[in-house]
Amino acid sequence: MKIKKVLGVLFIAIVGGAMALGLNQAFFSQKSKPQSFEEQQKVQFTNQEKIADQPGTNFVAVSEHATPTVVHIKTEIQSQSSGEMGEMFDPFGFFNDPRFKNNQPRQGSGSGVIIMDNGYIVTNNHVIENASKIEVILNDKRSYDAELVGRDPETDLALLKIEEKELPFLGFGNSDDLKVGEWVIAVGNPFNLTSTVTAGIVSAKGRNINLLRQNSEYAIENFIQTDAAVNPGNSGGALVNTQGELIGINTAIASQTGSYAGYSFAVPVNIAKKVLDDLRKYGEVKRAILGVRIQDITADLAADKGIENIKGVFIPEVVDGGAAEKAGIKEEDIIIRIDGEEVNKASELQEEISKYHPGDDVTVTLLRDGKQIEKTVKLLSKDGKQEISTETVREEASALGGKFENLGHTEKMELKVRNGVRIKSIGKGPLKDKGIPEGFVITMIDKQRVYTTKDVVKVLEGKTGSILIDGITEDGDEESYAVRIK
Repeated sequence: MKIKKVLGVLFIAIVGGAMALGLNQAFFSQKSKPQSFEEQQKVQFTNQEKIADQPGTNFVAVSEHATPTVVHIKTEIQSQSSGEMGEMFDPFGFFNDPRFKNNQPRQGSGSGVIIMDNGYIVTNNHVIENASKIEVILNDKRSYDAELVGRDPETDLALLKIEEKELPFLGFGNSDDLKVGEWVIAVGNPFNLTSTVTAGIVSAKGRNINLLRQNSEYAIENFIQTDAAVNPGNSGGALVNTQGELIGINTAIASQTGSYAGYSFAVPVNIAKKVLDDLRKYGEVKRAILGVRIQDITADLAADKGIENIKGVFIPEVVDGGAAEKAGIKEEDIIIRIDGEEVNKASELQEEISKYHPGDDVTVTLLRDGKQIEKTVKLLSKDGKQEISTETVREEASALGGKFENLGHTEKMELKVRNGVRIKSIGKGPLKDKGIPEGFVITMIDKQRVYTTKDVVKVLEGKTGSILIDGITEDGDEESYAVRIK
């Protein structure tokens, strides 16, 4: 009898313990649900295991690992005037070709990298900029219409989404650990030659080639420079280390001809991580600003300012009312560390600050009059705010007597559409005459997909007579309208 009682108590204890453990795991698995792409990658147990370092120059295993994760991106871009073309970010000189100087839609081509098995893809902003249609072709030749989740011209990155599951993807590496002289491979689709692999070494880090700053004072350039051959069509493709990890997004080349001439440049993945997470969550990048002008310390500057050690980043100006001024940082201070990370170039300082959000506190280590001091800075946004706004970016445009606004990623998911533009309000004009309701989401005009309000304006430019508008009502019903515009 005693043995039966002991066994009974033991059985109850085991069952109770198992139930408690199960509830505990269920609770904490929900509480600690991964939020970033990197966290999700780690818990998804990718079907491509990390590769051991390859001796010498044997890149077979790395190539087999990376190639299925790189996609071919084809875009259709509505024609623009030659004046507009001159304003476009065009690192390879595609649009100087006389074939594009007509009124026909242009076809663009580039690359992208799958970063999640549910269809999230990173590419360059200049690959998809102004595109009215984005097609993604996988390595196994399956083709999909892609949704533009968000883009960031200041790092030349964009995030796409296709509706597919169980895709191979590349896990993020750590670009900060990358060493000059380390072997890397570039995977992409140069000249429409799909799934092309080239190899080289990291020839420099922290390169600022003034490519993005032409269009934005907040542009971040801290490129990885390699001698892996990269050509038109490689943009947005993968730069991979010998462990098969994504460590950069191939972006540009140094060339006077538009073709490879010895050096290529990639956005470090440690910059991309935060950018991509912001694009997925908010549709835009929530960029933190330190509030200073910065410049590299040269021998001439050191002699002029009496600086003994040529290290750190010099501050020639502090922005009035900015985060740095509020923290007590002054002109002619020299920043040597951000949260313990050494910075010796302006581009390195930009990269470190780019990893934070408005409202984050960072410890800035300075040299002032030869003495080392620390300041805690609460970073601000461009408009001087500390908080992150979760509102969707609402670019607006007017046409056909109505006002249009972009849709957010969440709204597209709720409506089960990959693209579309909402009619925000309707006044006198063709939309009202046809009885199209406010809130109607236009997905196509004359069978051309529209992703943004700019697309609506471009598609309608020069149109006469009747046009066909396809879309979805607020109730989710598909509708088509033949609208006479002139």
